[in-house]
Amino acid sequence: MLKEGLRQDEKTEIYQRLPYDILDGMIDWVRVIDKNEIIIYANKTMRKELGEDIVGNKCYLALKKPCHCETCITQSTIKTGEILEKEEIIDDRIFAVKTSPVRDNKGNIYAAVEVFRDVTKERKLEYELVEKNEKMRSELAFARKLQEKILPKKGMYGNLLIDYVYNPSEMLSGDMFDIFNIDDNNIGVYISDVVGHGVSASMITMFVKQSMRDIKDHILSPRETLIKLHKGFLELGLDDDKYFTIFYGVINTKENTFTFVNGGHNCSPILIRDNRVKLLEAKGYPITYLFDKVDYDEHKIKLIEDDKLIFYTDGIVEAINEKGEQFGIDRLLNMMKYKGDQFMGYIEDEIDDFRQSVKQDDFAVLMMRVLK
Repeated sequence: MLKEGLRQDEKTEIYQRLPYDILDGMIDWVRVIDKNEIIIYANKTMRKELGEDIVGNKCYLALKKPCHCETCITQSTIKTGEILEKEEIIDDRIFAVKTSPVRDNKGNIYAAVEVFRDVTKERKLEYELVEKNEKMRSELAFARKLQEKILPKKGMYGNLLIDYVYNPSEMLSGDMFDIFNIDDNNIGVYISDVVGHGVSASMITMFVKQSMRDIKDHILSPRETLIKLHKGFLELGLDDDKYFTIFYGVINTKENTFTFVNGGHNCSPILIRDNRVKLLEAKGYPITYLFDKVDYDEHKIKLIEDDKLIFYTDGIVEAINEKGEQFGIDRLLNMMKYKGDQFMGYIEDEIDDFRQSVKQDDFAVLMMRVLK
C-alpha cells in the first residue's frame, strides 16, 4: 500500500518501477533477449551472479558459451510465440529454463523473456533415487533368482514323477512349495501361500522351507509337523498381519499311502484317478499369531499307479479375466480331464490365456504322479 501524501508523479514512478522491483526480488534469474540475441534486460539476481555487464551482450556470452545453443528455444519462441522449456547446465549447476514471448502494443513479438530456475538439488536427488532404484531392482532380481533356485527339482522322487508351474506376479513371490525325502520310505510335500507379496512374503517362504526341512528330520507325522511349525513361527515375533497357509502331506512309497493335513490352505488338492477328479478336502488353522495353540486332523488315502495329485494356490481360482470373470474351481476341475502328454504346459497355457494382460496374483501348480 502506498504512503499517503505522495505526489502523483511519485506514484506514477513507483507504479512504473513495480514490475522491475518484482523481478529484482525474485530468486530466479530473469532476462529478456531480443531478436538479435542481445540481452536487453537482466534482473538483479542474475546480474549479481553473472556480472553487471551482461546487459547489452550476446545471450550465450553471459553463460560463458563461445556460440549460441544448437537448440535455441528463445529464438523459437520469438518466431512462433510458443512457451518453451529446456534444461541448461551452467558452472555445474542445472537450470530449468522457460521462455515466453514479449509483445508490443500491436501484439507483435519483439523479444522473449527467459526464467532460469536452479533445479540442481532436485536433479541430484532424482539421480540418486534412480541409482538406488536400479540397485534395489538388481538386488530384487538376485533375490528372485535365488528364490527360483531353491525350488525342488523336477523329475523322479522314488516312484513319484514331479512337475510344476511357478508364476510369481512380482519380483518376489509369497507362493512356495517343496518336496523332500524324509527317509527311505517317506516323501514330504507341501504347498504354501504367504499373505502379501514382495520381500517380507518371500522371507517368510524361506522360513517355511528351512523349518520344514529341519522338522522332517525329527517328526514324521504331518499333524505334529504343522504344530511344530506354528510354534516356530510364533517365536519370530512378527506383526499380526503376517501369516500363511500350508497344505502338507507325507507319501509312503512302500505302502502307497498319502497322509495329509491342511493348515488353512483354501485350495484343496486334487486327486485324478481314471479321469475322475476328487478334492482332498480337510480343515485346519493357518499359521498365524491369532492362535496360541493349534491342532490338526490327519487324513489318509491309498494311492494306486497313475494317480495324479495336483497342488495349487489361490492365484489360479481367483484369477480375473478382462470381462471381470473369475477362473473358479469348476474351470480348474474341468482342466484336470486333459488326456494329452503335456499336462502342465496345457494348464499354464489355459491360465495365461484366461488372464491375458490383466495384472494378477502369484500362482503355483505342483503335480505328483504315481508311476508304480
